[in-house]
Amino acid sequence: MNAKPLLAAKRAKVRRGRADIAARSSVKNVLVVDVGGTSVKILATGQNPHRSFPSGPKLTPRRMVSEVKKLAADWAYEAVSIGYPGPVLRGRPVAEPYNLGRGWVGFDFAAAFGRPVKVVNDAAMQALGSYQGGKMLFLGLGTGLGTAMIVEGIVEPMELGHLPYKKHTYEDYVGRAGLERHGRKKWRRHVADVVERLVDALQPDKTVIGGGNVHKLKSLPMRCRQGDNANAFLGGFRLWADDRGVPPNLPPHRASVEPRSVGDLGHPDR
Repeated sequence: MNAKPLLAAKRAKVRRGRADIAARSSVKNVLVVDVGGTSVKILATGQNPHRSFPSGPKLTPRRMVSEVKKLAADWAYEAVSIGYPGPVLRGRPVAEPYNLGRGWVGFDFAAAFGRPVKVVNDAAMQALGSYQGGKMLFLGLGTGLGTAMIVEGIVEPMELGHLPYKKHTYEDYVGRAGLERHGRKKWRRHVADVVERLVDALQPDKTVIGGGNVHKLKSLPMRCRQGDNANAFLGGFRLWADDRGVPPNLPPHRASVEPRSVGDLGHPDR
């Protein structure tokens, strides 16, 4: 398939999502910051394409904010959504990220940006952007294993990547370290086995596999659909929608994402 039409379709999807969310939100211009182990990607309402800069083990939150503000200097935004590569509780990081610098726990993002900020686990943000209703399991294949579940619009906290598996944990086998250690062929078998175990245990209606390494799979496991990293931006915009951007076909009393649940999500798609 030609990559240009596919890329155009992805960008159109994000634009439609932003327009729909803007119509339901009192905050019209949002800057979404997706912090990853290898890069930081940003996108603001009404802008295309996204911009990025390298992250890595020396990236502190202060430096991240400085780089983001420079990169987004010509963009207008009233609020900020941050997808954080680590556990988050009530909108605050509660553990330092594995693959970045120190100082994230206790950092005042709102003061640094000079705007209201919502911080969520990055797997939660991409899951929210991927959600279409029902009971959905999200698995992010990145530096680690990002996990999130949304049940009828409610985001449930997950920490599945740290569960024991074989001689180590799920994350050790399906994260980037497992890919580099075992090679692509064996890594794919581990991914298929882990996905099957989690789907059998949790019984979701739908499973979305996203993250930067999803493209390294030769085929998707059964009952799964491929996510897209662009959905992280859509999830960030949905955080500021008055109804949290959950698809309108859900019952009214469930058509919201509880702030507690979004903020509490655990291990990321780093």
